[in-house]
Amino acid sequence: MTERTPLLHYRLSISVHDSVILPAPEKSPAVARRKMANDQPQKLSTFFGVVIPTLLSMFSVVVFLRIGFLVGQAGLYQAVGMFLIAYFIITMTVLSICAISTNGALDAGGAYYMISRALGPEFGGSIGIMFFFANVCGCSLYVLGLVEAVIASFGVPEDGAVAVTGPPFFAVAPRVVLLPLASPNSSGPISGNFTGFKLGTLLGNLDAGYTVDYTTGNVMTFATVFAVMFNGCTGIMAGSNMSGDLKNPSYSIPRGTITAVIFTFIIYNLLSVLVACSCDRVLLRGDYSFLRDINIWRPFVLIGVYSSTLSAAMSNLIGASRILYALARDNMLGRVLSLAKRTSRSGNPWVSVLISWFLAQLVLFAGQLNTIASIVTISFLLVYAAVDLACLALEWASAPNFRPTFRYFTWHTCVLGIVGCVVMMFVINAIYASASIAFMLLLLLMIHYLSPTSSWGYISQALIFHQVRKYLLMLDVRKDHVKFWRPQVLLMVANPRSSIGLITFINDVKKSGLYVLGHVELGDLDALPSDPLQSRHDSWLSLVDQLNIKAFVNLTLSDSVRHGVQHLLFISGLGGMKPNTLVLGFYDDCSPQDNLQDNPLLAGGSTDTLHQPKDPEERLSSFHFPALRGREGGRALGPREYVSVIADAMKMLKNVALARYFGRFDRGEALGRRGGAGLFVDVWPVNLLRPDSCSYVDTCSLFLLQLACVLNMVRAWRGARLRLFLCVEEGRSLPGSEGKLQQLLRDLRIQAEIHTVAWDQVVALHWQRRGEGEGGRAVEDDDAAAAADGEEESEVLGNHAGGFPSNATQLTDEYLQAVNQLVLGQAHPPPAVRFLYLPRPPADTRRYPAYLRQLDLLTQDMGPTLLIHGVAPVISTDL
Repeated sequence: MTERTPLLHYRLSISVHDSVILPAPEKSPAVARRKMANDQPQKLSTFFGVVIPTLLSMFSVVVFLRIGFLVGQAGLYQAVGMFLIAYFIITMTVLSICAISTNGALDAGGAYYMISRALGPEFGGSIGIMFFFANVCGCSLYVLGLVEAVIASFGVPEDGAVAVTGPPFFAVAPRVVLLPLASPNSSGPISGNFTGFKLGTLLGNLDAGYTVDYTTGNVMTFATVFAVMFNGCTGIMAGSNMSGDLKNPSYSIPRGTITAVIFTFIIYNLLSVLVACSCDRVLLRGDYSFLRDINIWRPFVLIGVYSSTLSAAMSNLIGASRILYALARDNMLGRVLSLAKRTSRSGNPWVSVLISWFLAQLVLFAGQLNTIASIVTISFLLVYAAVDLACLALEWASAPNFRPTFRYFTWHTCVLGIVGCVVMMFVINAIYASASIAFMLLLLLMIHYLSPTSSWGYISQALIFHQVRKYLLMLDVRKDHVKFWRPQVLLMVANPRSSIGLITFINDVKKSGLYVLGHVELGDLDALPSDPLQSRHDSWLSLVDQLNIKAFVNLTLSDSVRHGVQHLLFISGLGGMKPNTLVLGFYDDCSPQDNLQDNPLLAGGSTDTLHQPKDPEERLSSFHFPALRGREGGRALGPREYVSVIADAMKMLKNVALARYFGRFDRGEALGRRGGAGLFVDVWPVNLLRPDSCSYVDTCSLFLLQLACVLNMVRAWRGARLRLFLCVEEGRSLPGSEGKLQQLLRDLRIQAEIHTVAWDQVVALHWQRRGEGEGGRAVEDDDAAAAADGEEESEVLGNHAGGFPSNATQLTDEYLQAVNQLVLGQAHPPPAVRFLYLPRPPADTRRYPAYLRQLDLLTQDMGPTLLIHGVAPVISTDL
């Protein structure tokens, strides 16, 4: 001992010394790990986290208190048939649950978490609330079953007592049970027999024999009995509801749920056969607690009833609280569920538990188990159908990231599950089923408007993509027909701040066609660190949402506006959905006005609450568009390039529209003209730049008529009256010209007022100047130099562009101003918008500025005007 003492002292000293001077990180990792393990709640295994909760939930009331009710009312044949139907439905649903649960990490919320992450917040939230109420009602149902068992064991009914006489279970002699009154016609207690295993007893219990249920006084049917029986199958999600408490949810949920389902199916059918062989129908229909009296030891059944009903009730209560907590954590219904987010230090959502408990107490006022059985069953069937729908949507979307490790399912199993659930819902109770679906749709709308935008991903987008791709491949441009033509518009926007009026107007003109907002950003990607358009794309999409228009956005980076427009004309759209009409703002010297801030559509917000911020100031601050240019500088293109864009579009066989004075266009104000003055749309389907060719039936004129008619077909513009102006000379037959035009309108099914306009004096100005040559102010600036190069060449090059005539070098300012006054003189009352004929640009690019100046003089001070040129037939008189 004396030799060991120093050694012991030395070891103790070293230990104390080390504990003082050694750094904590070198000694504390194991302690820290143990501390972290103690702080975190223990996770459950497959058996204790899934199998046991599922078995207890499924065995709850039915196995002890309703097996006799099932066989006694429906008979053994229909009872087994009911189990087959019920387990077919839940098997299809279990396959869907296993597929979704093995496709990624699961969190608290069970079925709600699966559905919401698969189908989006609106559908998932509404189904989650329905599942929450189903679990609350299920908890109350199991409590009522417990109360019924307690009363049967310890209470004494006023109308009779239960007395059991006879030998023990294994005796051959039958056991006689005195039962309460089974029907109002009964004069006293009746006797039911436990016969032991006898063929006669089995034969008597094979067929159905529906009668009055003594607990409710209602006559039973297949549907009502199935509703009660199905409550023994609704526990399949007990393990899924505990997904947040499992060690490995993706592993445990499939294996544990399938194991529990197979085991309960065997036990239910075996127990039904045993009961049908040993108990006569009077006993089965007259005493739902008969198992207690015929058991080898009475307390077995009592213990089973108490433990199973209490555990099932607690399982549903905890499951409901977890679902409510998940709903609150995801901000479903906004602030309504804010209190349910609160948890204890250990992470238990105690407020959600209290709310679930309180609602369960309210349901208990129903009084009888069979009374709420239909409601519980229909709610669970609706949830199961939603789970199958979620799995079906994921499968049909063919998303590459849907790769569940559980592969024993197909879309056929999902469809069978959905059909089975929906059919049985309406078989059980059509009124309850319809009310449940209507309530779910109401919840869906509420969540759509109250919940914030989620980052989970929307299955609808994947499904839409899948279907659109399929149908775009089917949309064959070789099968296009003029009868089904519709405008598909590419609107070029330099800066949305000054283009709100035009953007909203073109949205009306598109007539359910493709609508693309295009923008060209000048720059060279080689000289930039990244694409500058990526950060601006969201602002454009926000603008589309706020204006509530149906448009796509296509931005491009190019060295010039002309090349950028070419790019967009080439690449915009897909397959048979490609722009056929290019719309440009007019090239003039008007100062652009910023109408982004004061636009009522933006101030009030759009109807799309999914993407828009709630605060108006926040909505406006979400737009990051550059400031407007000044009156003199800041243009991205010159007049030659502008006309080149027009010419390029026509070469590509695109219709062209030039929009002028739409910076001042107010759609709400224009559509408000429905009083005495009315709402008018003026159409001038004649080439005013060629007075020697007054044709109303060429391709361009008919395109003008078609576009004006399309605008008039839009609901907001149906009150507008089309005014069609017929320019004639006094030497012509006015009735004949007007009659031909009226017949044309009848053939084209277009309703319009025809106004004849005599323009002899205007035409005279044109012919007078032509006799004097190309003098005057028809050619200015750089066109004077072009004319000096040789008038012969200009006659050939300037008058025809691709075989189409143009008078760019033959019109005087006096004539154009006279035409302008002629058009303005017919505006009584003034129209909301005008449609004018746009001639082709000249082939000689040196004449482009003169061409643009003529358009400027022609449309001076006309108000909102569209100059339109059509390149292909778009209208038909055929059926």
